[in-house]
Amino acid sequence: MSELDRYPKPAVTVDLVLMSVQDARLTVLLQRRATEPFAGRWALPGGFVRVEESLDAAAERVLAEKARMQGAWIEQLYSFGAPHRDPRDRVITVAYFALLPRARFEAALTDAGDLTLATLEVSWEGETGGPVAALGPDGAALPLAFDHGDILSLAVKRLRGKLDYTEIGFALLPDRFTLRELQDVHEAILGRPLNKPAFRRRMLERGWLESTGERETGTGFRPAELYRLKPRKG
Repeated sequence: MSELDRYPKPAVTVDLVLMSVQDARLTVLLQRRATEPFAGRWALPGGFVRVEESLDAAAERVLAEKARMQGAWIEQLYSFGAPHRDPRDRVITVAYFALLPRARFEAALTDAGDLTLATLEVSWEGETGGPVAALGPDGAALPLAFDHGDILSLAVKRLRGKLDYTEIGFALLPDRFTLRELQDVHEAILGRPLNKPAFRRRMLERGWLESTGERETGTGFRPAELYRLKPRKG
């Protein structure tokens, strides 16, 4: 007997944390489970990794088949492997993470009764960590399957931690945006209001933005200047 044969072979899954901002609140795409375990509960879109697949390939397949989306940029978030996280067997999951503008979810949510864009309710400040609730359209907490509440909690914590020193928040914006829209995204992620003059000064001083020379249209007020993320050199 080889050394490999002496050990049970756990199954491996991938789960996708696809997040956006809607009505100034952080949201996540969830899918209602049709089968046991946890039939009727809501889960992150996920699936088992096939023998011939890489983890990234499995995540791309789940993105297309379960989330009904194409071309999203996703990255690994963390691996979750508590022994009894799945009542069926010993299952380890690799969570993938992506931020997308709200418009990218439209096609997936159309005529898809098993999908919803749930609003995240985060009761803790900063990077403290703790429980995260996913709220349905009626404002009630959706029952989550497996340990997906823990996955969501880590995703929010990681997102908040990276927001101040990376360009991650721009993934939630269109190519051209106002400073007000940029602040709205930061406030939705952080779960608190920000001082307007201080925020704008900090964003402009970082050198990440460049003016497009254009202004927004369709507003009854003084049109705000439109910016874009400055292309990286090289």
